[in-house]
Amino acid sequence: MSKKCSSQEHAQIRSILVIDDHPLYCDALASTLERLFNSKSVKKANSLQDGLRQVNSRLRLDLVMLDLKLPDATGLSGFMKVKDRLPDVPVLVISAESSDESVSALMSAGAAGFIPKDASVNLLQKALVEIREGRRFFPPGFTPCQRSAKSELTLQQVAQKIAVLTPQQNRIMKLICAGKPNKQIAYELSLAEATVKAHITALLRRLGVSNRTQAAVLVKSVSFGTEPAISDMDARALLS
Repeated sequence: MSKKCSSQEHAQIRSILVIDDHPLYCDALASTLERLFNSKSVKKANSLQDGLRQVNSRLRLDLVMLDLKLPDATGLSGFMKVKDRLPDVPVLVISAESSDESVSALMSAGAAGFIPKDASVNLLQKALVEIREGRRFFPPGFTPCQRSAKSELTLQQVAQKIAVLTPQQNRIMKLICAGKPNKQIAYELSLAEATVKAHITALLRRLGVSNRTQAAVLVKSVSFGTEPAISDMDARALLS
């Protein structure tokens, strides 16, 4: 890890896209980047779909800061979608779920770095220095998990399958994982039960499984633990 640099040395990371579903945290992070790191263009999105919608040929990004847990993404799938759209842009993942297994999986999939969601400004500064210099940033105390190349490949393959689900299929898949029957899914999403069944048939085909149980097991294999919710008070205090 490199030595601490002054905030003026961060001028090269000028254009950043922050994707986080907690509006107050997203605003606080964007404000910190603009105030301390001289970032001239900080775009904000509260969902993966909104973030990807902002990406176009005219938007030149130096960095994407991505919340691991988004309402329209599951596990690694959101990260894989971002990397597929922006293969040459470094992605710094932000998450309250910071187990060694989660970090290892993300770094193996190509993340430029990882910081916990309660990171201090100083830690964020160190991460940006490392990434700006073309290095990768690992959080303090991180110990790489010893996983076989085969298991890592399988994890990424599953994430790629989940990444091709449509937003509606992804919403339905989350409810399947929560144990909801088709009738309840139809009610919660304001859909006809026949429409739900059609979506499930399509998503099972995309995932390469034959039933709901297999689909749930597959998705949960690349989903990380449930993150603790961040209150509005905590969001205001973070990065201050």
